Amino acid sequence: MEPTWREAKVGVIDAALARAQARPSGNWYVVGASRDIRTGTPFGTTVAGVELVLWRSPDGSLHAGPGACPHLGADMATAVQSGCELICRWHGLALGPSGRAGWRTLPAHDDGALAWVRLDAVGREEPTDAPILPARPPVAQSLVAVASMVGTCEPADVIANRLDPWHGAWFHPHSFADLRVERAPGRDASEADDHFDLRVAFRLTRNWGVPVRARFTCPEPRTIVMHITDGEGAGSVVETHATPLAPHPDGRPRTAVVEATIAHSPRPGFAKARRAQGLVRPAMEWAAKRLWTDDIEYAERTYAVRAARRRG
Repeated sequence: MEPTWREAKVGVIDAALARAQARPSGNWYVVGASRDIRTGTPFGTTVAGVELVLWRSPDGSLHAGPGACPHLGADMATAVQSGCELICRWHGLALGPSGRAGWRTLPAHDDGALAWVRLDAVGREEPTDAPILPARPPVAQSLVAVASMVGTCEPADVIANRLDPWHGAWFHPHSFADLRVERAPGRDASEADDHFDLRVAFRLTRNWGVPVRARFTCPEPRTIVMHITDGEGAGSVVETHATPLAPHPDGRPRTAVVEATIAHSPRPGFAKARRAQGLVRPAMEWAAKRLWTDDIEYAERTYAVRAARRRG
């Protein structure tokens, strides 16, 4: 492989990150995979330090609210669901989609692959009715896999990692047989030109890979998307979302990396793969986590270097 450090210009990466962070988010944050929130089972999590509970009505509608009961602070993720309501296990207080004084529900959205919650008090932007999503193939006609991992870094470190495509073949030789950046945006790129174009071969075995062309874009501050533009699976997308969580006790940030692969193909065999997605999906998620084991190390190191400079 040829060294890529000359092409991986810090100014180009930083400028692309700054443009991404300047885009609106509508105050929406990815919580996790849609399938992780099941009817009848409340789902608890913390996003940007805000404790939350999410649940589904019997018709599958997604709801979100504060994670603490307004009575004495019980964990509503341990509540019993009855119909559309959550029944607190401490004293039987019923809380539903309409909320009540001291406990107001939050906007939630299910895009078919991912569950989102809107936190206006955290984002402090102009809210939007729905998340700002990239172009996707139809989820119902695609094979969807969602992998999640957590790192000690900020969301910007996760996005910056993907805005440095030059590291791919060097840092992930187990995943890429070849990776070349055909076009990178300039430091003052316009909205129309703000993307990276790559030629990449995804490694299947030591000697075999699947060559494709791909384009990386950032539709909002905490999301970077790889669109397969040519080759096998053209039209498929890999969305990487970075969600801030509760910090460590010492104040260091924690960020969830939620990566959704929405694979689509017109080939006849793809329909068979979709029918066998219970077997195929774990393999796709394993591959994503293998890649992100490396990249979280990269993002954590980026954060640590920056934090040391701030202290200095």
